[in-house]
Amino acid sequence: MNLNPFNSKDQEEKENLASVLENSKEMEEDLMRTYLITAERVHDNDELKERLENFAQGNAKRTKQIVDELTDLTDQ
Repeated sequence: MNLNPFNSKDQEEKENLASVLENSKEMEEDLMRTYLITAERVHDNDELKERLENFAQGNAKRTKQIVDELTDLTDQ
């Protein structure tokens, strides 16, 4: 029996945040893959290929940050 009504609300908010972060991670990973696949298909424009690879690197960094946030959230 839960005698403190704030615990369930805090847990629900934590789960909602985790869900948002997980969805964001998945979107970042999808974008990263899309940029990398597209960059691999570019053969006649080195500048565009490099920009796409840089976009993918940015997505990889954001994905890592989101994973770190999820880890921190679950450790609380």
